[in-house]
Amino acid sequence: MTEAEGRKLHFWDAVWDLRVEQCPCDVHFCDWLEKEKIRDASIFHFGTGSHHIVGIRTAENGSNNCVLGITASPGEYDSFVKLAIDRPDVEKTYKVFFGDIYQLEDRLLPPFDVVTLFHLCEFRNERNDLYGALTDRQVTDMLTHKVRSGGYILFYTKSFAFDTAESTVIAHWEKEEKVEKVGMYETLLVYRKK
Repeated sequence: MTEAEGRKLHFWDAVWDLRVEQCPCDVHFCDWLEKEKIRDASIFHFGTGSHHIVGIRTAENGSNNCVLGITASPGEYDSFVKLAIDRPDVEKTYKVFFGDIYQLEDRLLPPFDVVTLFHLCEFRNERNDLYGALTDRQVTDMLTHKVRSGGYILFYTKSFAFDTAESTVIAHWEKEEKVEKVGMYETLLVYRKK
């Protein structure tokens, strides 16, 4: 890899279709929102997939939730553009932006009621270091600070990187931040901000 290539944005050159048997986190999240009767909430969603099920279900179920999603996949972003054109009823409350989550800027983010960190520790590597990107812990802290008091932060326990996320980020984060473990819902680990 040349130096110029090394400084380019680290992105995911693939798309993730809805494969519930392999990765049910987005479906479990939608089920959890409905079970908990989360309404009129602003949600930050890490990793949209090309299926965009979180945005579609929240637009269709009458909850009046708004979702801001981030994807590092150009293909997933392209699928959002097509969805937005075809389904303005969904696009009204569902926005997706393309970017490296480790490049988030605190000043550009509004407060949220719910944050998903389903893909924590899956994507970051030495390529992100070449342009001074945040760490998984820094992203977790920043998004936690963006959650309103009483809001929720959720993790996906079946992620291939969950053991790493749990031992290197979550274990320290839950002791140092004002959060409390609510418990499990299906494959999701749920915390609430105090």
